[in-house]
Amino acid sequence: MDLTLSPEQSLLVDLVRRFVREEIVPLEFNLDPDGDELEAADKARLIEKTKAMGLYGLDIPPAFGGPDIDLVTRTLLAIEMSQHRAGLYAPCYGVFGGAGLAQLFEANDAQKQKYLHPVLRGEKRGFFGLTEPSGGSDPARAIRTKAVRDGDFWVINGSKIFISGADKAQFGLVFARTEPENGRNGVTCFIVDTDTPGFRVRRVVHTLRSAHYATELSFENMRVPHENILGKVNSGFAIANERLTRQRIPYAAGCIGVAIKAHQMALEYVPQRETFGAPLSSRQAIQWMLVDNEIDIRQSRWLTLEAAAKADRGEPFRTEAAMAKLVATEAASRVVDRCMQMFGGYGVTKDFPFERWYREMRIRRIGEGPSEVQRHIIARELLDSPLR
Repeated sequence: MDLTLSPEQSLLVDLVRRFVREEIVPLEFNLDPDGDELEAADKARLIEKTKAMGLYGLDIPPAFGGPDIDLVTRTLLAIEMSQHRAGLYAPCYGVFGGAGLAQLFEANDAQKQKYLHPVLRGEKRGFFGLTEPSGGSDPARAIRTKAVRDGDFWVINGSKIFISGADKAQFGLVFARTEPENGRNGVTCFIVDTDTPGFRVRRVVHTLRSAHYATELSFENMRVPHENILGKVNSGFAIANERLTRQRIPYAAGCIGVAIKAHQMALEYVPQRETFGAPLSSRQAIQWMLVDNEIDIRQSRWLTLEAAAKADRGEPFRTEAAMAKLVATEAASRVVDRCMQMFGGYGVTKDFPFERWYREMRIRRIGEGPSEVQRHIIARELLDSPLR
């Protein structure tokens, strides 16, 4: 695999890198260290800039108005966009736009008109309702929420947890079991309006993430029209799984970007900081930390770009995406931890972004499928495939 950037990729990477350095980072000096939103005027101004750059709506397919960017290039840009304080979960504070619920690109024309197009225009917000109190690592089998057909409607009862944005959304994708005996092939995806009788946001769940909370939902005899099924009956898990697999690649890239930024900060700091009459950079213990950082970053970058390249070629990439997610999240956690150690007391203050990255990076080893599940995916592929 040749990792040399094309002239077009180099141009885009430099453009986004300069945008982060000149537009995003200066604004963070006046924001709360745990903030994840810009002032409305600043956000509107920067959105106009990203539109002028031709990079607004990076995850929107070209057919729906997004830029024509392959996944490798998207991955390279994700690495750049996360290199600031809020970059892990709010890369560039959303001024590059987003695709919302990517599963809606699989919707029929009527559903696209009612839900997808308003999301792309910024008129509606949606949530993704998969994880349940009964378990999240194996959602297809852990789903207890049930949907029973009643004429032209389905009656849904159950609950979801760790759902982001459901209290501010106008609709959501809710995955429910429609064939109890059929495992992952018995789950259906429903588009649910949040003003439907029987839908309730039960409580708020606070996590380690800065300025963020999740919600717990309950459904009590909630009646959803049959026409609100996304895809086909009993095919919901396939819809969720395909998009989740692809999402793991930019998810890993965001971690790499934070690791790169933390590493750069450490490289600038250790030659200046003196202990016992000599700079920290002269200490072998510090040098080895920096070397380990470099190895972790390069390994993560290789694996993540390999996954993106296979996806772009139309080849199976589930194992590669799992490896990228597993390695990048764990490696970036180590990089941030080492950098905190090198900065000493300053590393745990809110004057620097390390403590925020440290907290949020811990979540990355669970979100989008925990490390153990990624290892399970990789092991199953190794055992089912001939030795290579």
